[in-house]
Amino acid sequence: MKDGWKTREQMEATERAVIAPFGQRSGESRGREYPEQSHAYRTEFQRDRARIIHSRAFRRLEYKTQVFLNGTGDHLRTRLTHSIEVASISRTIARALALNEDLAEAIALAHDLGHTPFGHSGEEVLAECMRDHGGFEHNRQSLRVVELLENAYPDFPGLNLTFEVREGLQKHQRCDDSRCPSLEAQVADLADEITYYSHDLDDAVDFEILTGVQLEENEVWQRSQRDVLSRYPDAREPELHKLIIRDIIDVQVQDVVATSAESIANAKVQSADEVRKQAAPLIRYSEQLHDANAALRKFLYANVYYHPRVASVNQRACEMLRKVFQSYVADPRQLGEVATKRIEQEGLHRTVCDYVAGMTDRYLMEEYARITGTRGVSSDSRQLLS
Repeated sequence: MKDGWKTREQMEATERAVIAPFGQRSGESRGREYPEQSHAYRTEFQRDRARIIHSRAFRRLEYKTQVFLNGTGDHLRTRLTHSIEVASISRTIARALALNEDLAEAIALAHDLGHTPFGHSGEEVLAECMRDHGGFEHNRQSLRVVELLENAYPDFPGLNLTFEVREGLQKHQRCDDSRCPSLEAQVADLADEITYYSHDLDDAVDFEILTGVQLEENEVWQRSQRDVLSRYPDAREPELHKLIIRDIIDVQVQDVVATSAESIANAKVQSADEVRKQAAPLIRYSEQLHDANAALRKFLYANVYYHPRVASVNQRACEMLRKVFQSYVADPRQLGEVATKRIEQEGLHRTVCDYVAGMTDRYLMEEYARITGTRGVSSDSRQLLS
């Protein structure tokens, strides 16, 4: 300790002592696109995490749909709560595997910054609108947000995050000559899956679109239900399904930790760069759980994501998104001065896409009401259910 406080150098020394050789230490970061002076008492990844949390894009996640339209239920997940839950599970797995928790958390917190309003349905519509103009994919958009669209700093565009966090946001792309990203990025990726598998189930039960009979057809649910009832034979709803969801998450995390530890040991990697040269990710489920999760994914699509109470609302919401997009393309002056300045460099459709992707559900509905002269549609998301 220096003068009663811990310096960045001391924190980096702690990382070298605690983080495994194959983990990504902040003191060995490849740095930022725009060089900055190091902080006195924060590591590079801690600074990244703070920049993400304080960004406007992160705050807007509170009013963006996860699965069920934002505002249609007081306890349903939003993109913000989903991101926080992914970060929590990421830290748990990273800690168990002696990886860098700060890096895993930063990637998790930023992974949905580029998501559209109205969830995956909104993403599909925006991708259609951009089909002939470079396309749209929310992972690429998250990277675009942190590299260009956030404008909190006078010396550079974006948030100027470290290479390792930006690498973790390139979910389906190779980074330089690497085949895989860091283990911390792989952890955040699987934590995202674990989170939406379990919590989309939880929200669907709360939203009363899944019956007990349907749930008992799914292997993942069945296994956890048996385990929970063996420990709590008197458990009843609404507590019972919460206990089952908690057990599902615990089973998934334990499986990932055990399976990944074995795959890391078998690969004999001794540095983060050796991880990047692997032909396949080392953070993984066991084969048995991988197959069970594939079945769970199909179950969610069949019984939740395309359920009439979800799909019909999303359909109406997405018609609004399409209309707003088309209106902005026809008259880009509606975008405001900051956005219109980017049209010359980024092109009209990409600029409109950036603007629409960044909107909250609520703001998009307000814009739709303004454009169409529809009174009242922006006052309450629940109106879309009627």
